[in-house]
Amino acid sequence: VLIIIPDFIKTKLIFDPKIFNQLWRYGWPVLVAGLAFVVNENLDKLLLGDLLNKDIMGAYAGCYKLAVFMTIFIQAFRLGAEPFFFNHASAKNAPETYATILKYFVVVGAMGLLIIIGFIDLFKVFLIRDDSYYIAIGIVPIVLLANLFLGIYHNLSIWYKLTDKTRYGMYFSIVGAGLTVLINIVFIPVIGFMAAAYATLIAYGSMMLISYFIGQKHYKIPYNLTRIGGYLTLAIVFSAVSFYVFRENYLVSLILLAAFGALVLKVEIKELKRILLKK
Repeated sequence: VLIIIPDFIKTKLIFDPKIFNQLWRYGWPVLVAGLAFVVNENLDKLLLGDLLNKDIMGAYAGCYKLAVFMTIFIQAFRLGAEPFFFNHASAKNAPETYATILKYFVVVGAMGLLIIIGFIDLFKVFLIRDDSYYIAIGIVPIVLLANLFLGIYHNLSIWYKLTDKTRYGMYFSIVGAGLTVLINIVFIPVIGFMAAAYATLIAYGSMMLISYFIGQKHYKIPYNLTRIGGYLTLAIVFSAVSFYVFRENYLVSLILLAAFGALVLKVEIKELKRILLKK
């Protein structure tokens, strides 16, 4: 820092209204979207404490920790992928590349879903110290899927960033926040803490779908919906079987995980070889 101080002092600062306006038009919707995201992430816990009681809120928040693995995966992906998206934007095959990235993001996220749900009773021992919090363990498959939807949404959001239409990101986030508020207030008194989990799933799922359909009109990307939808559906079915039918049967969980991985490998082997050979 001390080394660059002389150069910094010599630098003449100039206010450029044109650049400022460009930055402002791009940035302020992102700020609003960020605030709406805070609502999506935290309002459920606050309302549970107000509408039910602090013990329920604690159990919900404790079990929500099991979604941290999906959250870390998504954040790590964003840190690496978003700079690549912008750097690759001028390439002729950029849309095809973005489509391929989303497909494999879904594959990895789906496998993460299967691992966490299949071995949830092992993970909970390390992440949830209070046994009384286990009453809310049923939220985990739902919030994990919700976070996977959020990750897909972040992938899809590249279209409005590349086209400088970040206001759409603000609109989508406001829709998500509105759904979160509405569903939580209406249904928490009726079905309890599960309403908060479903609100998160519906909010992020809606943002994902709206972003896809509007994005295709402004910046067409040839996503392979058949395979992406197939992998998602299969992962959801396998996760449900593992959690609701064969709970704590780790052999079944391993078989389902292996079956999913084998199917993906069989379907994608040619493309994977082509990608690896290019490197």
